[in-house]
Amino acid sequence: MGKRLEALIPLIENGMHDLKTEVSKQSIKSMNSLTTLIQNEDVIPKIPIVVKSIEDPSAEAQRKAIHALSQTTFVAVVNSPVLALLTPILERSLNTPTTSQEVIRQTVIVVENLTKLVHDPMEARTFLPKLRPGVQRVYEAASLPEVREIGQRALDVMLKAMGEQQNGDSQTTEAIQPVRGEEVLAVLEKKIQENGGLLNYPGDSDVWALAKNYISEIVAEDANQRAPERVKQNTAAYLSPLMEDGKGDAVGDAMQQYYIDEDQRKFGKPVTIDDGETEIVNANFSLGYGGMLLLRHTNMRLLKGHRYGLCGRNGSGKSTLMRSIANGKLEGFPPQDQVRTCFVEHNQGEDADLTILEYCLKDPDLPTEDHDRVVRVLEEVGFTSGPEGRQAQPVGSLSGGWKMKLALARAMIMNADVFLLDEPTNHLDVGNVKWLQEYLKSHTEISSLIVSHDSGFLDEVCTDIYNYESKKLVHYKGNLSELVKVKPEAKAYYTLSATQQSFKFPPPGILTGVKSNTRRILAMTDCTFTYPGAAKPNLMNVSASLSLSSRVAIIGPNGAGKSTLIKVLTGEVIPQQGKVEKHPNLRIGYIKQHALEHVEQHLEKTPNQYLQWRYANGDDREVLMKQTRVLTDEDKEQLEVTIDVGDGKGPRKIEALIGRQKYKKSFQYEVKWLGWLPKYNTMISRETLMER
Repeated sequence: MGKRLEALIPLIENGMHDLKTEVSKQSIKSMNSLTTLIQNEDVIPKIPIVVKSIEDPSAEAQRKAIHALSQTTFVAVVNSPVLALLTPILERSLNTPTTSQEVIRQTVIVVENLTKLVHDPMEARTFLPKLRPGVQRVYEAASLPEVREIGQRALDVMLKAMGEQQNGDSQTTEAIQPVRGEEVLAVLEKKIQENGGLLNYPGDSDVWALAKNYISEIVAEDANQRAPERVKQNTAAYLSPLMEDGKGDAVGDAMQQYYIDEDQRKFGKPVTIDDGETEIVNANFSLGYGGMLLLRHTNMRLLKGHRYGLCGRNGSGKSTLMRSIANGKLEGFPPQDQVRTCFVEHNQGEDADLTILEYCLKDPDLPTEDHDRVVRVLEEVGFTSGPEGRQAQPVGSLSGGWKMKLALARAMIMNADVFLLDEPTNHLDVGNVKWLQEYLKSHTEISSLIVSHDSGFLDEVCTDIYNYESKKLVHYKGNLSELVKVKPEAKAYYTLSATQQSFKFPPPGILTGVKSNTRRILAMTDCTFTYPGAAKPNLMNVSASLSLSSRVAIIGPNGAGKSTLIKVLTGEVIPQQGKVEKHPNLRIGYIKQHALEHVEQHLEKTPNQYLQWRYANGDDREVLMKQTRVLTDEDKEQLEVTIDVGDGKGPRKIEALIGRQKYKKSFQYEVKWLGWLPKYNTMISRETLMER
């Protein structure tokens, strides 16, 4: 029925626009019923808005539908029902003269991403020719160079999907051609003759005249669906009454083996199972992110106890793949009730006030565990028990390295079959990296999938490598060094050349009054800081200073207080003792271990909306949230003090300091008075404010 949508949807669409209300309502109802035939998990959530755009052909409804589709991560195979639903709206968008360049750009991106996931060239040739003129026009005539480039890329993908590759005026077939019924019939008749032929009893010829076409079409469908294991059952049962005993099965076996060989010739031989190895995952899938297709029709096979390094250039989608596995969104990957996976990451910010033990006991993703086992697992990774032990410390007080160990303990409590490790050594000191290496190698019952830029770690730990090559995962036995032997270009993974992106820091502004690169511009003196609930200080009587020429590395074991030192210097936290001084014009860019910590508080916003919120008033709101920028009780008391500056207006309270400028060898500030209009603002020197 799904293959008939191509003809049915245009008929129902006409009814949706009928002037008779009864016809229109019933057509909309019928359209919603037809869309239940679509089984593509990527498209199903977008069906209501697509149907709405078919019902309402206005430019705004079309724009919303195209935008929704362009934000979709397409990973599931695209077949005839999906193309039947989406082709009309895409065609309308491409062929409407008033469509904006932005909507055109989104439309072409959707066309490209859908086309990449079309397996059957015959289906591609049915639908894509309707879109090809529009995409060709975008490639040739779009006003924006970026849109023309996207159009060219989409056109190339469409030609390849339809089995056409333009080369001058000629066209050559490059895509894998579908198996046709007449081709199957020729093979079938040959195999029958090789096994003694038909018995040719009276009436058999009439039966065979009908059966041969029926069998051929079934086998062709099996071959095109890449299910050659079904060929025998769809062949032997029909041939057995027409041939000698056992010959029907023999022909079925021969036909099945023929199409197994053909499938392997076209798509490659499957990886053979190693003797004595236990296979826990064998998944075929595609993976996309936003408007990009990261992996196309690839295979991943995981064996129990093996440790797989995931290698590829930055931006190729390694972390996206692991997060898709962890979230259960990777088509073809076994669900959590079959293969338990755990994404090991140090992201416990939302539970910062819980103790480490409470965090593990209250985790909803963990199975119901007894208290003693959780304590035992935490001790195994280094969290000591007892009132004074690390298990009693709040999660928020942990350094990045200890948070990684806590995430690893969580995975152990889950009894995970597969550890998904994304840059596990990023915040670990040398000792803990060694500990992690030994831990992974000693637990042979656990499989691991590892993304890391630490080539030494991959060499030490990995038993296998999956390498990103032309949107495929290619398996290699051995560690990273073994990969380099067979693929020399993988040497780039040992260097910074593995990235395709580059950036340049903008030149810094000039600090007023600082003429020497060695003059200190940021300093802390005798600072002591203790996290709330911690038994002992993280910093004790620490002094440090920085100048413009400083290039400082802070080195120490996990939990020594390296990040705390930076937080005190930048004003993220206030020390209980000591003082921090900085140049009044100094601007500090602070990239945390968990770099997106602030952004995660605004997940409902787009990147554009977040930046507008952050800098809306000319100030950086993230800076204003630092503890050093929050008014203390003492500051509030000072605001209640009245000041008479001798201008005849009497004592007044300060509402805010709204500006500053150079004044002799110091500064003077523009003061906004409480209850007075801005035109009565007064410039007061820094020394006067300090005295009052």
